[in-house]
Amino acid sequence: MITTNLNQTVTAWSNLSDNLFVPHTEAEYQKLVTILDELIDIVGEDESHPLASLMEVIGVLIENYEDQYVSESSV
Repeated sequence: MITTNLNQTVTAWSNLSDNLFVPHTEAEYQKLVTILDELIDIVGEDESHPLASLMEVIGVLIENYEDQYVSESSV
């Protein structure tokens, strides 16, 4: 049985999945970087902003991609 909260997530995911995903290609990585840049413009350093946690999650996804695919010499 799926909880009500999870049902809401399932319903919302179709709207979120275009902007929140694990990048596997350079193009997907660049898309997340662009989204993060836009979020930084909106959120700034306001840790209480409603989108601050989304900004953090996307930052982690980008960092994980860089750790896996980007060599230090190309940074």
